[in-house]
Amino acid sequence: MTTTRVKARYVIGFDGKGHRTLRDAEVVYRGDSIVFVGHGYQEQVDQEIDGGNAVLGPGFIDLNALGDLDTTVLAFDNQPDWAKGRVWPEDYLASGPLEMYSAEEQAFKMKYAFVQLIRNGITTALPITSMFYREWAETYDEFARSADSAAEIGIRAYLGPCYMTGVSVIRQDGSFDTFWDEERGLKGLDTAMAYVRAFDGAHEGLVRGMLAPDRIENCTPELIRRSAKASEELGCPIRLHCCQAMDEFETIVERYGKTPLEWLASLDFLSKRALLPHGVYITGHSKVKRTGDDVGLLTRSGATLIHCPLVLSRYGGSMESFSRLMRQGIPIGLGTDTFPPDMVENMRLGISLCRVAEHDVAACSAADFYNAATIVAADSLGRPDLGRLAVGAKADMTLFDLGAFELGQVIDPIQTMMLSGSGRDFRTVIVNGRVVMKDRELPGVDLRAYRDRAQKQFDGLIEKYPLRTWKHPLVSEIFHPSFDYL
Repeated sequence: MTTTRVKARYVIGFDGKGHRTLRDAEVVYRGDSIVFVGHGYQEQVDQEIDGGNAVLGPGFIDLNALGDLDTTVLAFDNQPDWAKGRVWPEDYLASGPLEMYSAEEQAFKMKYAFVQLIRNGITTALPITSMFYREWAETYDEFARSADSAAEIGIRAYLGPCYMTGVSVIRQDGSFDTFWDEERGLKGLDTAMAYVRAFDGAHEGLVRGMLAPDRIENCTPELIRRSAKASEELGCPIRLHCCQAMDEFETIVERYGKTPLEWLASLDFLSKRALLPHGVYITGHSKVKRTGDDVGLLTRSGATLIHCPLVLSRYGGSMESFSRLMRQGIPIGLGTDTFPPDMVENMRLGISLCRVAEHDVAACSAADFYNAATIVAADSLGRPDLGRLAVGAKADMTLFDLGAFELGQVIDPIQTMMLSGSGRDFRTVIVNGRVVMKDRELPGVDLRAYRDRAQKQFDGLIEKYPLRTWKHPLVSEIFHPSFDYL
């Protein structure tokens, strides 16, 4: 097996308890695993990568990674989103929902997303795609292709087709309802379980399985119960979007007389395998008037919250707060969940939102968020071999260039990364011992061709928007430019 030494001005090593910064140090890996972290490796190496003035750190783990072309831009200034194609009209449901992308386009969007993630220093991803544009949910075959795409691009991915038992619908009079098809959702769970059994460990361990029931309000109690049991049986993580909006919170309380977390606990869903984006609207939040012990439920269960600061803030939301929940023993990882899939931007914004929520400049630190994107996220997956540079860990690492004029001065490399950097400052990415990006280029990937193809596919999606938008207005009435065109 090839032995490779990677050097950099700063190395973020792991001492068994936490990250430590080493100056002018090196990491040596053989095959897919790290064999040395420190100074002065004496044995022979086959090749060397000199990162120069850079931070050599563990790859980021994105627990809620956008696996799609971006659609947040469509809703950014076009609100309310339920009137802009983000909720199915009842006549669209009655006529038979359509797949807005072909099978080939579905495969491309995931591959495109994997490229974007790698270019932002993300080496492990748990993809999330939008169900708004589907006939119902995701399929076995498309995720079989996604596994091949992950291996081709070189990203470490946890994959599993999403499934649900319901979908939100807006009636002609503007009121809302949920259309239920429990049988279809339970078949979706069976399909997801079959996928995990077939693909967990595929491509030499680069692909692992997960279960991904859709957002909590679109799941029946039976689906939640069976999904929890399936996760235990398969020994795989299970991710469920919950506590991400007040209307979701109020819907669950109205249906079951419990908060979303109380309801999940009553169905034995909460466990160390549970990953919960976005974990915002829980008891204790300033917008939640209901009392209860949501924090205690999370703490006792060991479930991990996935904080996605960027997408939440775009909708006017914020966790209250990252530091408060972390201090109470709740594991909190990070997710990008939108475009750009820039973990650095999410960490920077997350720090600011936390300090604002606490009215305290010392409420959280750069180290807290870096840990969330590495060690905490890895531990939530039961992977002590990820998220850290240590002997025996997988050779998943990145070089973050500190040489750009725009980055300014350095007193601490991680703080400079958070204050002035972005995902565009990652120059080299190594996953499982393979250099998957060098000088921001990915072998075999024509970035210009990917960009042009993605835009063409996106334009095709927009053309179909009136079909699945309430009262079917023209595209020009759905999406308004910031300034009128002359």
